[in-house]
Amino acid sequence: MPIVNIQLIEGRTAEQKEALIERVTAACVESIDCTPESVRILLSDVATQDFGVAGESVTKRRAAKDAAS
Repeated sequence: MPIVNIQLIEGRTAEQKEALIERVTAACVESIDCTPESVRILLSDVATQDFGVAGESVTKRRAAKDAAS
């Protein structure tokens, strides 16, 4: 039974998450020849202040980008 854990920066819609679950399930079925019923997908939203890129939180990076615009 494949278990796929995906962490996302918060802000995706329910529809986007449903599409992701559907496509990841299909990829598992195709790649490892399992049944869709055996696939488990766990999505976790991460707050922008709790996710860092290049030494800065996403919150700080987005604020800097907005200020530059």
